[in-house]
Amino acid sequence: MDWLNYHHLLYFWCVAKHGTVTKACEELRLAQPTISGQIHLLENTLGEKLFIRTGRRLALTEMGQLVFKYAEDIFATGQELMSTVKGQGNGHPTRLVVGIADAVPKPLATQLLKSALKLYRPTRLICQEDKLSQLLTDLTAHRLDLVIADTPAPSSIKEHTYSHPLGESGVTLFATAKLAAQYRRGFPQSLSGAPLLLPTPNAALRRLLDQWLVNHGLHPNIVGEFDDSATLKAFGQDGHGIFPGVSVIEKEICRQYRVQLVGQLETLTQHFYAITAERRLKHPVVLTLVRTARQELLG
Repeated sequence: MDWLNYHHLLYFWCVAKHGTVTKACEELRLAQPTISGQIHLLENTLGEKLFIRTGRRLALTEMGQLVFKYAEDIFATGQELMSTVKGQGNGHPTRLVVGIADAVPKPLATQLLKSALKLYRPTRLICQEDKLSQLLTDLTAHRLDLVIADTPAPSSIKEHTYSHPLGESGVTLFATAKLAAQYRRGFPQSLSGAPLLLPTPNAALRRLLDQWLVNHGLHPNIVGEFDDSATLKAFGQDGHGIFPGVSVIEKEICRQYRVQLVGQLETLTQHFYAITAERRLKHPVVLTLVRTARQELLG
């Protein structure tokens, strides 16, 4: 088995970050011949050129770019390991910054996070809610560790993001006791003309609902459209219409918003994702969250 010399990789990584050997020498406090020689040894080991000179700077070759991505992952993992070990040893909490897309049901996000925190402590949790596009911008700028969303990251974004499936759930319609009693009879045909509160058309769930209604030949009265799922449910709680929610948290929705089930939408499934800036999950709490979601909540 061929073994990689990680000192050689570290010198390469530092030069690649700065673009010059001189700046790498300043950071590593080593002489230029030492760093240059170690990089040549790494190139000999790999059998590939990693740099080409462009003026006064060094640019990565195609192979150099590939090696640099692996080096980024390797040294980020090492830093995460040290932070985690030191944090646990000193009783300091592990910091987790989570972005929650506004279309994600808040009770579901809460259950996902609470279940993960029960298994991994101590953790200092920081939650931010926004539109998915803004959260992905923050994620790629490394201001977030994780984004919880109801759709994978779009392929149109230039930066690297990776969508890890958390699981799926059916969809249920809810309403106040009065509306539920009225429209539960003859469901789902009873939905024609029924007052309906829906997500806005750009939401993944809205597209699923629109298609489901078309497939069943139903024409409800859409009385409200909302970007935020919590606001949508609040209007439903006040009796303005029937609203959708994920089936996996039916009991929590009924308890929190004091509503009842109207009916489940057969064949309609909503998916959820954990989006990270890394292909391989490393953050210990993120790993726990994904594992818990798949096994307990959304599996």
